[in-house]
Amino acid sequence: MLDNRKIGDLPEISGKMVKSIVRVVFHDRRLQYTEHQQLEGWKWNRPGDRLLDLDIPMSVGIIDPRTNPAQLNTIEFLWDPAKRTSAFIQVHCISTEFTPRKHGGEKGVPFRIQIDTFKQNETGEYTDHLHSASCQIKVFKPKGADRKQKTDREKMEKRTAQEKEKYQPSYETTILTECSPWPDNAYVNSSPSTTPAFTSGQVSTYSVPDSNSSSPNHQGEGTTQFVVEQLCPTATIQEAQQWLHKNRFSTYARLFSNFSGSDLLKLTRDDLVQICGSADGIRLFNALKARSVRPRLTIYVCQESQHARSISQLASLQDNENGEGDSRAIYVYHAIYLEELTTAELAKKIATIFSISQNQINQVYRQGPTGIHVLVSDQMVHNFQDESCFVISTVKAENTEGYHVILK
Repeated sequence: MLDNRKIGDLPEISGKMVKSIVRVVFHDRRLQYTEHQQLEGWKWNRPGDRLLDLDIPMSVGIIDPRTNPAQLNTIEFLWDPAKRTSAFIQVHCISTEFTPRKHGGEKGVPFRIQIDTFKQNETGEYTDHLHSASCQIKVFKPKGADRKQKTDREKMEKRTAQEKEKYQPSYETTILTECSPWPDNAYVNSSPSTTPAFTSGQVSTYSVPDSNSSSPNHQGEGTTQFVVEQLCPTATIQEAQQWLHKNRFSTYARLFSNFSGSDLLKLTRDDLVQICGSADGIRLFNALKARSVRPRLTIYVCQESQHARSISQLASLQDNENGEGDSRAIYVYHAIYLEELTTAELAKKIATIFSISQNQINQVYRQGPTGIHVLVSDQMVHNFQDESCFVISTVKAENTEGYHVILK
């Protein structure tokens, strides 16, 4: 730990302690979004262990080292910039623990070691940010690390001198690069009693969805069709949270607690699959893009009385001697979207459109080319051409209060 101030910079910390917080975090931006779930899953698989520890006997100049049981990936300590200080840290998780288990040889995820340093404020608390720096690391078991280093050396030896110039040379030590401070809303286990859900062969985990939230097989009650409301780019963080709850993504509301509408809409399909898993990730992506599911069959229907009235209007306008007025008659058709392709579904949709009770429809017929009436069956509905147009007439059924509906 070195004091790299220039002469005259920050005189207020001369002769005083500063506090540094060391973290091991994910280098991949997509994994940073799911840091809470990933680290909870690791804790569940390795109870009692920490991701990051300070090797106190090896360290020099470290004062008041602390670890928080709720923050497995963080350590903090005080030190005097004017004195020699060294912090030896131990990373207890390997890079492949956060990748799906396949058949061996999985590519490990890169981690990042980040150190944020703070000075005291007016009240004596270490909250005034001074400096942040980080470097990328990969952690392997000893044999795996030796094998990787050997493989990397062999690859570099085969490259030409011109190709080698594109790569960073090897150094005895790594100088951490200055970076932005780690956000205040970093991983904190605020609900230690929560049990994460696991899938076989995979370390990364996701919370168990509640019964009415984000299960892809969940069916809402009281409606047969779920309509996704478009999320506006101008939506505030609070409005984005309401949208997530309303559209059955409650499980991920905490994960996206600082995302506005524009932030959510910027996420790609791959980002969301990485964050939420395949099923919910694709479902959330489709919801954000307002991609409604195309119905299996669409037909258009018009009541015979309206159709006849439109024809008579058209005829009267065409007979106008002066040729004045609009000669186009307006035919009012209603779209019917069918998913089950059954006669019962067709009758229900017709009854809804024309404001009659479904119980009043006794039979549905299709008028044939010679004027015969053919009883509509489920098989006939299956064979309707998509986007067909029908004129509907209703005939009073004998000895009943119901109607026969005829498709022409």
